[in-house]
Amino acid sequence: MSSEIIINNRKIGVVYPPYIIAEMSANHNGNIDRAYKIIDMAKAMGADAVKMQTYTPDTITIKSERPEFLITEGLWAGSTLYDLYASAYTPWEWHKPLFEYARQKDITIFSSPFDTSAVDLLEDLNAPAYKIASFEAIDLPLIKYVASTGKPLIISTGMADADEIQDAIDAAREGGCKELAILHCVSGYPAPAEDYNLRTIPDMRDKFSLPIGLSDHTIENTTAITSVALGACIIEKHVTLDRNGGGPDDSFSLEPEDLKELCGNAKTAWLALGEAGYSRKSSEQGNVQFRRSLYFVEDVKSGEIITSKHIKSIRPGYGLPPKMFDVVIGKKLIVDVEKGTAVSKDMFLDI
Repeated sequence: MSSEIIINNRKIGVVYPPYIIAEMSANHNGNIDRAYKIIDMAKAMGADAVKMQTYTPDTITIKSERPEFLITEGLWAGSTLYDLYASAYTPWEWHKPLFEYARQKDITIFSSPFDTSAVDLLEDLNAPAYKIASFEAIDLPLIKYVASTGKPLIISTGMADADEIQDAIDAAREGGCKELAILHCVSGYPAPAEDYNLRTIPDMRDKFSLPIGLSDHTIENTTAITSVALGACIIEKHVTLDRNGGGPDDSFSLEPEDLKELCGNAKTAWLALGEAGYSRKSSEQGNVQFRRSLYFVEDVKSGEIITSKHIKSIRPGYGLPPKMFDVVIGKKLIVDVEKGTAVSKDMFLDI
């Protein structure tokens, strides 16, 4: 598999700036105007893409009051699965205007489909890529169906063990996917930073030979920015206009200024990585003169033998390097020098 993928002509991999995905999720809170504003905000704050979720309550679960369909813990405790998704889903009739709006604003838009009918809808809209959500990473038939579109595919791996991740990758390959990336993820909402074990990212890159990213559900940006130093080339975060907006995902989502900070700092982290090397950097060039070097600290006449009282390692750096101190000691001077003169080889016959 390739070490990079391309979405809407944007190359994604460790040699490119991190690709920032602003996950709208349910944060439109049932209002399409709010969805438009989230697209505007994602573009203005510097995100590369905005992502939706494409499902209805009937395509993701069934209406049932049985205990196993009741959420008993976390943000959504007290709801049934059906009621949660009925309150959170993005109406399918919104997709076309939202896709058109994002394209007008020149920001990439794509979605996570949760069944084959969602894929068909998104194909009609010419979605440029697809994302498989963590909870669907074990739905191998769905992965194969998405892969059959030939579009770039990103798979989130929350809750999946190594074998399940490999199964998902194999399904994508069998379905015909040529451009595949996977995201390290912790499916807690929110998730504590200490659960993320970011050292998994380079391990995933070695194990699966794919571009690796991070789907980050922590409240702050530290985890996401740190992931860049470990090789994450994609960062996905939920975004909202207002963390107190009352929607299902608002409370653990980034507000506009948080997203702006993430986009800027993630790129800075990537730039800071650079390449391994020991050459002098451009910002250091002007400061070389302030390193230490050998200087005469007394007036000395031609013909005198240099002793430790004559020279000293001081700043600035125009003289011989300090490592030459013992070489110079004991040498005969062939010119007169004044205190404050830099030591140079041409002052001696045999250096």
